[in-house]
Amino acid sequence: MITTPMTFAASANCVRYCGGTVKFADIHPDTYNIDPKEVQSLLSEKTKAIIPVDFTGQPADMDEIIAMAKDHNAVVIEDAAHSLGATYRGRRVGSIADMTMFSFHPVKHITTGEGGIITTNSEHFYQKLLLFRSHGITREHTLLKNTSQGPWYYEMLELGYNYRMTDLQAALGISQLSKLKLFVDRRREIANIYNKHFSKNPCIRIPYQMDDRESSWHLYIIQLELDKLSCTREVIYKALLAENIGVNVHYLPVHLHPYYQKLGYQKGIAPIAEKLYERIITLPLFPAMSNQDVNDVIMGVEKVLGAYSVN
Repeated sequence: MITTPMTFAASANCVRYCGGTVKFADIHPDTYNIDPKEVQSLLSEKTKAIIPVDFTGQPADMDEIIAMAKDHNAVVIEDAAHSLGATYRGRRVGSIADMTMFSFHPVKHITTGEGGIITTNSEHFYQKLLLFRSHGITREHTLLKNTSQGPWYYEMLELGYNYRMTDLQAALGISQLSKLKLFVDRRREIANIYNKHFSKNPCIRIPYQMDDRESSWHLYIIQLELDKLSCTREVIYKALLAENIGVNVHYLPVHLHPYYQKLGYQKGIAPIAEKLYERIITLPLFPAMSNQDVNDVIMGVEKVLGAYSVN
């Protein structure tokens, strides 16, 4: 299985749960998404799946990845935890890959408290997923292997898990879904304000967006031009916290975590992702931010970078 190192660990961990081997394809230096050329270099007859991640909310290069997967009889599972509400070449994310995973964690675009969903246009995968989420058990008479003993009868066909969403979570999710456009529109509005201001700062590289896709802006990440600053990323990070700006860093490349290091993954296998990690900071971006909140972030960033600028 092939995925990107610039993601939350779950994108790779799911493969390990199944006993598979993960290959990390480096990212494109502009979009920070998995680079199709790097994917191509790792493909083999053993490749079962490709898991592209729509990092920060901007869809990955899905058409190129899907074409490569078909050539190798592999499945494409899009990790769209960041990109609910995004579009790719006029198509909604969730309708493109063989399967698409969305997260409903509390910090995502909409929430059910925890959990998520998988979408697919494949009847085969749909039936597999129904079994997988419910201990591998079915009451569907057309799927039963033995003769039904009555309307109560069910069979366990495969080894599945208890991954059913509760009714309470589903009710919350439906309510949240009706507000998705409002949430995404506000995220895009805030991102545009950030872009307008930060594009003028020589110490910052703003997120690059492809013309043929529209991000849903789960994260707003700035890349520091460290050669124009007199300090490290850590100093900037702590100074921003001191300004009461809730910054973060997304993410430590997966192959650099101790668990994956123990498996033999080494620093240097994804140099672009590794270099990016050393320079990025995530700024606050969520729909409930007021215009004053957004302005406070901008002023705080400008203040801190101004204090450490070598110009």
